[in-house]
Amino acid sequence: MLAGKRILLIIGGGIAAFKIPQLIRLLRAEGAAVTPVLTEGAAQFVTPLTIAALAGEKAYTSLFNLTDEAEMGHIQLSRVADLVVVAPATADLMAKMAGGLAGDLASTLLLATDTSVLIAPAMNVRMWQHPATQRNIATLKSDGIGFTGPDEGDMACGEYGPGRMSEPDEILSAIKARIGQGPLTGRRILVTSGPTHEPIDPVRYIANRSSGAQGTEVARALVRLGAEVIFVTGPADVPPPDGVILKRVETAQQMLKAVEAALPVDAAVFAAAVADWRVMGATDSKIKKQSGALPVLEFAENPDILARISQRRSGRPGLVVGFAAETDDVIANATAKRGRKGCDWILANDVSPATGIMGGSENAVTLIHDAGAEDWPRMSKQDVARRLADRIARTLT
Repeated sequence: MLAGKRILLIIGGGIAAFKIPQLIRLLRAEGAAVTPVLTEGAAQFVTPLTIAALAGEKAYTSLFNLTDEAEMGHIQLSRVADLVVVAPATADLMAKMAGGLAGDLASTLLLATDTSVLIAPAMNVRMWQHPATQRNIATLKSDGIGFTGPDEGDMACGEYGPGRMSEPDEILSAIKARIGQGPLTGRRILVTSGPTHEPIDPVRYIANRSSGAQGTEVARALVRLGAEVIFVTGPADVPPPDGVILKRVETAQQMLKAVEAALPVDAAVFAAAVADWRVMGATDSKIKKQSGALPVLEFAENPDILARISQRRSGRPGLVVGFAAETDDVIANATAKRGRKGCDWILANDVSPATGIMGGSENAVTLIHDAGAEDWPRMSKQDVARRLADRIARTLT
């Protein structure tokens, strides 16, 4: 609950502003007071009258309204909130924040505030990926600005990719986590992600097709619920989420060392696709190609990180969750794996090439536990992560 908390909600001028009325409803249902501020562009998508009616408070729009300045100056307005939320945070508004500009009420409030700030970006995928936007993102993160999203998906402009504003319920979870009232506040959770790279020589290695997308989304969902997340990742294709304690590794042995160093934790989610084998005697010099002479590689078994942690006699996490990527007899193999490893839950998925799951944006999993197996419908990896995080929260609280 957010009872007694005041949110200063700055609404940017993007089509995603149509989601803001629902966010205001959710915030007020949690007991929060919402003070809305609309940019000039935002008023083209949602009216100040609508926003004021839903918030139950005056909607501020102008820096130069003398009545407002007499009743509540912009400096005071920027500092009475428990959290400043910017949604949607357009590319223009983010650029103003990063550059320290203050040409309107919204940017002035953001420059004058000494309160924590959380933004929910929303823009076209090309705008999000533009080097200027990426520089601004780096600046804002270094300034301590919190981010939720953006999500990946279809956009109003007809393109597909990252840039969609997080859904209102996701923003609500991020607000709770930022204020320190999420259901996993005070919980410490370990998440592994990505592939491992096992060297053959300095330029070659053995790996797999894992992108790290699912593990990244799991970590992000747990952060949104307030958890302290230690994120141990191999060389993934996707960038790590915000708000985690990041530990980068290359090999399975390095991952095991990082995992053991992170203990104790309340729960551990092993989403990494750890290589089963490594090359014995990997050389420090490049193996030269010789006509008619193929190199002979001898393999050694890598440590079984999931089993090692699941079977610990002391310091075992209260909840251990594994993943089983299978191509044949998925449920049977995953159930057997859960028994061998000793983990509490295992999420089984079919990664046959025809499914498009390995390296794709969707997943279809079966959650296997003591009570049996639950088939989850095919959904985005973000939705799988949110569903798993909610299940973890209910189990730990």
